[in-house]
Amino acid sequence: MTLFKKLVALTTLAMLAACSLMPAQDFPREDSVNVDRYMGKWYVIAHIPPGKTKNAYNSIETYTQTKPGVVDTIFTWREGSFDGKRKRLNPTGYVLDEGNGAVWGMQIYWPLRLQYVISYVDDDYDTTIVAREKRDVAWVMARTPQIDDATYDALVQKLDDYGYDISELRKVPQQPPDERNDG
Repeated sequence: MTLFKKLVALTTLAMLAACSLMPAQDFPREDSVNVDRYMGKWYVIAHIPPGKTKNAYNSIETYTQTKPGVVDTIFTWREGSFDGKRKRLNPTGYVLDEGNGAVWGMQIYWPLRLQYVISYVDDDYDTTIVAREKRDVAWVMARTPQIDDATYDALVQKLDDYGYDISELRKVPQQPPDERNDG
């Protein structure tokens, strides 16, 4: 395949990936998210994980907006136990203007951007649900490593209401900050 054909194929793939980022109108998402307030550290309380993080412990997602609409992301976890090997991913989030801060394209590998929808964030920006229209992965996150049972149950109910198979939901083991070995 010539270089020109490869470039056309990659450009087409990138354009198709970008088109699929906006969820359907009936998919749950926040009407508007204050991206600046959303920045910072989020502990993954539970997830329907992508394969790579199915045995994650102490999962943390940290967001920093480096320029308007561009979010540097650091995702860390321990593999298989609290003392497991420390893993890290550094995707970049791209906030879509038409999503009012609630729809991002999360780029782990160029040129592919995956749909990242903030389906719920509470008024205080203490808990959130990140979902995908395919209902293949989801994250329940909080600003603290643990949340009370009533809050957790309410967030799980939201995922169920969104059409997720909550039997696939895995609670992520999280240690209190003073017991963590995240360095």
